[in-house]
Parts: sequence; C-alpha cells; structure tokens
Amino acid sequence: MKIQSRRRLASVTGVALVGTFAISGCGSDNNSSASPSAGAAKASAVDCAKGTLSGEGSSAQKNAIEQAITDFQTACPGATVNYNPTGSGAGIKQFIAGQVGFAGSDSALKTKPKEGASNIEQADADKTCGSPAWNIPMVTGPIAVAYNVKGVDKLILTPAVTAKIFDGTIKTWNDPAIAAINPGITLPATPITVFFRSDESGTTENFTKYLNTAAPKEWTAKPAKKWTGKGQGKEKSAGVASGVKATDGGITYVEWSYAKDNNLGIAQIDNGAGPVELSGAAVGKAVSAAKQTGTGNDLSLKLDYATKEAGAYPILLVTYEIVCSKGKDPAQAKLTKAFLKSFAAADMQTKLQEIGYAPLPTDIQAKVLTSVNALS
Repeated sequence: MKIQSRRRLASVTGVALVGTFAISGCGSDNNSSASPSAGAAKASAVDCAKGTLSGEGSSAQKNAIEQAITDFQTACPGATVNYNPTGSGAGIKQFIAGQVGFAGSDSALKTKPKEGASNIEQADADKTCGSPAWNIPMVTGPIAVAYNVKGVDKLILTPAVTAKIFDGTIKTWNDPAIAAINPGITLPATPITVFFRSDESGTTENFTKYLNTAAPKEWTAKPAKKWTGKGQGKEKSAGVASGVKATDGGITYVEWSYAKDNNLGIAQIDNGAGPVELSGAAVGKAVSAAKQTGTGNDLSLKLDYATKEAGAYPILLVTYEIVCSKGKDPAQAKLTKAFLKSFAAADMQTKLQEIGYAPLPTDIQAKVLTSVNALS
C-alpha cells in the first residue's frame, strides 16, 4: 500500500474511535502488498515494548505521527499508541494535568509566565513529572503560505507584503505591492480572503514569530498561539486548508502536508536573498541554523526566521514531543522510549518527506536520539 493510502486509512480508523486518534498498524498492513522493508521498519530493527501510550497536542504533526504510529505498531503488535490532535495548547494542558503520557507542541514549554498569568509551563510540567520535562524536536513542519487564486500558478511574497496581506492592509490580489514582486504574472482584482486558526495553535505562534521577526515594522503584534490579525477563523489545520480550497482568492498559513493534500498553491518566500521554493532541502538549511536554548537533553531550539541564507526556506515550525525525563511508570517509560526511538530513526525521518514534512537534519537527529536514549 502506498504511504498516502495507508495514512488516509489510519485517519479513518482514528475517526471511528470518536476523538481518540488511535491507529492499528496491523490492520493497515494486512491490506498492503508492500514488503515490510518498504513499509514499517522490520521488527528486529525496533526496540519493542508492550502496553498503551496516549499523547495529545499539535495538529501540525498529525500526518507525521500517524505514519510513525502505523509503522511502530506493525513492528510491535503488543503496543498501542493513541494520539489526539487537539492543538499544541490543549496538549500541553493535558500533559501538565497528567492525562497523557506525552504532548506534541509546535513550541517548547514556556520558561516565563504568559502575560497576565503567574504559572510557568516548564515548572508545571516538571512538577507533574517529578523530574525535568524535556522538549524533544521530532517533526520539522514547513509552514506554507498557501493560496487559491484562479489563474495564478506562481506567487512570490516578501515578509513585508505577507504581513500586510495577513493584517488586512492589502485587500486585493492585484495590489501594486504584490504586482511589484511578481513581474510578468497577471494578477486578478479578486478580493483577498485570509483564513486563520481559531484554536490556540503552535502553527499560529510560529507564523507570527516569522512575521514579527522578518517584518517587524509591518507586524508589530507579539507572537502568540492565538491569532491577532484579520480574516476568517477555522479550527485546526484541516479547517484553514479546506477554507482556502473552497474560496477563490483565499490564503492561509498551514503545514506543507495540508497544502499538498488540498492541491493549494504555495508561495515562494523572498527573505532578501531571492525567492525560495518550499522543499525539504530548503527547510533543512533553515533548521540547521537553529540554536539550542535548552540545556543537556532538553533540546528547545531558537529558529532564525529572518535568515537571509540563500536557498533557506524561513517559515517553519518544529514539533516537540514533550516527555518526562524519568517516567513514574516503568512500563509506560519503556514504551515511550521505544516509540520515540522509532519515530526519530533515519528511515522514518526520510519517509516523512514523502507526506509533506522535512527530515530532521542529521546533526539534530543525532542529538534527538541521544535524548531519547537517556529517557528512563
């Protein structure tokens, strides 16, 4: 079975389980004619563990973790991994409440209180764990500026123009500011319809970090999980992608995989070193430039959204799996470690590019495996 088909089959399985994103890898592969080496990693290559593990959070990594779960469960029939893609904010809350074994988040745990609040995410997570909670980057999710404009198959955007589109300053597709950076392209007078994430989203936070960093004069609002610009709100990544697909003149920020699945146009981004098309290699260049802000095996990263490195695609997010460094339940800890080790493996990271993600650069992947191996 092709990867795309297997992913969609697994997604249907999750729907059938009413809100819990559980995937039965065995059921998927029983319908596949592919050999084990063409699908999941062979059982001998995976450190298997038995039991049930539940996670919640980022919808940006939904398709990636779906593939990882399918392959892991195929190799390890005694294991069940459930993942509920409710959004990064919800995942962190559930992890801190002790309701899930891990959280998926498109931003690392905060080490300072949010404005107007006194609690600190990192401290709260550490307290729940009874040990330091680690942010382990697992999925590199390029954020596409995805559009649907009849007759426009190629589009170049700069940070300043992107900011003005998303704050409502630029209202039509033939605006002189867009035309100036797209010579030779016929742009219609179609009104621009912006779609944004209505739920608290790490994708929103990373996209607004990009706008605030790369176009600080045009986008003055502080980065946040909650959208502060203009437009129509839709829930989760699937919601904004569907909104654009159904609307001539629509535009949104969404993970590459969702833009590809919905056959949306994807803008090339010019941060100052020329237009860059979204690709795995272009995203890898940007991720490699990230600096580690966490200490030891906590791999929180600071991305350089304003990079002007030639060929680097600057709008991206990294989804972290947030876990307790020392699990309270030995069986759960063993299963968590086995699953994350499989997820971080080179063959799995390479496979993710086929469904719209970028593999972790080899230097960061090595650090991730070191962190996973240190879990206890």
